[in-house]
Amino acid sequence: MAIIERPSSEVATPAVVAPSQALGAIRRPVASKGWRSWLFTVDHKKIGIMYGVVAMVFFIVGGVEALLIRLQLALPDGRILSADQYNQMFTMHATTMIFLFAMPMAGAFANYFLPLQIGARDVAFPRLNALSLWLLVGGGLILNASWFLGGAADGGWFMYAPNSGPVFSPSNGVDFWVLGLQIAGIASLIGSINLIVTVLNMRAPGMTLMKMPVFTWMILVVQFLLVFSLPVITVALVLLMFQRSYGATFFDVSQGADPLLWQHLFWIFGHPEVYVLILPGFGIISEVLPTFSRKPLFGYPFVVFSGASIGLVGFGVWAHHMFAAGLGPVSVAVFSISTMAIAIPTGVKIFNWLLTMWGGKIWYTTAMKFAIGLVVLFTIGGLSGVTHSVAPSDTQQTDTYYIVAHFHYVLFGGMVFGLFSGFYYWWPKVFGKLLNEKLGSWNFWFMVIGMNLTFGPMHILGLQGQPRRMYVWTEARAGEGLFNFGFWNMVSSIGSFVLAVGILFFLINVVITARNGKQAPADPWDARTLEWLATSPPKEHNFDRIPVVHHLDEFFHRKYEEDPNTHTMRQIATGEELIRAEEAAADSDIHLPGPSYWPLVLAIGIGVLGLGVVYGTPVMVVGAAVVLLASFGWVLEPSVPEAIDYASPDGDGHSKEIATHG
Repeated sequence: MAIIERPSSEVATPAVVAPSQALGAIRRPVASKGWRSWLFTVDHKKIGIMYGVVAMVFFIVGGVEALLIRLQLALPDGRILSADQYNQMFTMHATTMIFLFAMPMAGAFANYFLPLQIGARDVAFPRLNALSLWLLVGGGLILNASWFLGGAADGGWFMYAPNSGPVFSPSNGVDFWVLGLQIAGIASLIGSINLIVTVLNMRAPGMTLMKMPVFTWMILVVQFLLVFSLPVITVALVLLMFQRSYGATFFDVSQGADPLLWQHLFWIFGHPEVYVLILPGFGIISEVLPTFSRKPLFGYPFVVFSGASIGLVGFGVWAHHMFAAGLGPVSVAVFSISTMAIAIPTGVKIFNWLLTMWGGKIWYTTAMKFAIGLVVLFTIGGLSGVTHSVAPSDTQQTDTYYIVAHFHYVLFGGMVFGLFSGFYYWWPKVFGKLLNEKLGSWNFWFMVIGMNLTFGPMHILGLQGQPRRMYVWTEARAGEGLFNFGFWNMVSSIGSFVLAVGILFFLINVVITARNGKQAPADPWDARTLEWLATSPPKEHNFDRIPVVHHLDEFFHRKYEEDPNTHTMRQIATGEELIRAEEAAADSDIHLPGPSYWPLVLAIGIGVLGLGVVYGTPVMVVGAAVVLLASFGWVLEPSVPEAIDYASPDGDGHSKEIATHG
């Protein structure tokens, strides 16, 4: 329905509350100001920001690794990297992008916005939330420390046995890879359980599951995917650790082991992992597209249930990664059919997004451009992915650059474009400032052009037979005309630097905005969901009073009502007025968790304990001692510290008592 903006004189004004009745902003008790307030925080918003910073650092690291790969392949007989260095580079590039950028960045959005979207003050277990962050940092540092301690992992991000065994990978690189992923996996598992409990138990009054925002729904589906898939990869990593460090023979074919055991364990995790990466992007654009189309999301229940269906069916398609492994005709047929089936709920989402935009009054902000870019690029990647459900064509394409092109269109075009859409959409909510739209447009166009220049030619290279893990190609294999290896490799390499320039524009935008960016209004996009009912940035306690939810898109329905005569929506309040009304009616008792340094100490202990696998029992004993100390400190930490009185910041002399818990 069309929106009719009423004149300001017609907009309802919230009732004025006497200052003696108003409660000032409440801040949680902090250990200190400055860096200590970040190290020891259990505030989900600060943890979300730190997740984002960590993920962006690793995004840059992974991007540099990708540029080195493309420099190596730009010309025949490349000399940028040796064969061993190239193996390490593509292994660490993929590992970094998947486990240290994509998953943590989705975690950043989830940690920050999920409690806000469901009307909660924090997550269910704030200290566990902090522990998951520091475990991620520890896992990432261990993974990348291998570069300086004898060489990085070199078996590919899927680390197939027997290539990952001590015979073919004798350095400690794979050991660091195993330990880093185990620790990062613990972080993800802790975080997923925390978010599931938060959604199921801490929604605002009146918010049923079918009134939750789509982003919250997609994050919830992702957490269930992690809970059921992470234990599988954990088992595989433990088996590999025992084989490499303690002489076990789980993947030693000469001792009777099944050569496909690792592949099955890895891909039972690995294919749901694809949806762990892509569904947060789907959730983000399902918030962005309705906001900037000035329409409700078309077919909300279909979008929700298709997301859940993708997660469910995603557990039944893992063996399409193994069609060339000799599974037999029955297994191949079953997994071919299940792979085709997963295209149905995915297609449903695409049509819902298109119909949301259809007939809308589209506002082409940078966030909207990235959201539309996701729809287009993910559709291209999905169409190339359909060919992999057909076993004969998949067998031909396996281990060629066609596969590289496909999954980058899906993951970069789908996931990364969704994340960047979220950056521009929610930046004013997090930092109170608007990112520069002109720089944002440069950011978008360089990224979309660079992405297509980089990965589009890889379809041609793959169909012409270029293997995905060859570290050099020769003039003799260059070919002629349109199918020339040299031409398309050069185009792809140039495209990678165009893409890097696009990301550089984003980083420049962030710096400029931080220094002298435009202050954002309380509701800059005329948004629809509950997080915009909080101030920008949100207060320590998120909401002055817990909102009562009556509608899907609750914030929108508080601003607009339907005119019974014209059946159009008319504005009855602005976002800023609604926020002021919430401040005037603040809750009298707000419980907030206090800061704690035990999550950081425990994470350090777990990291040292893991390093003991590589460096011996004494290191392991030290790590175990720190873990034991931190566990006791955590348990014995007072659950309800002494109550603290804060004077309200408006200077009216009123104060309130805030009970805190750990």
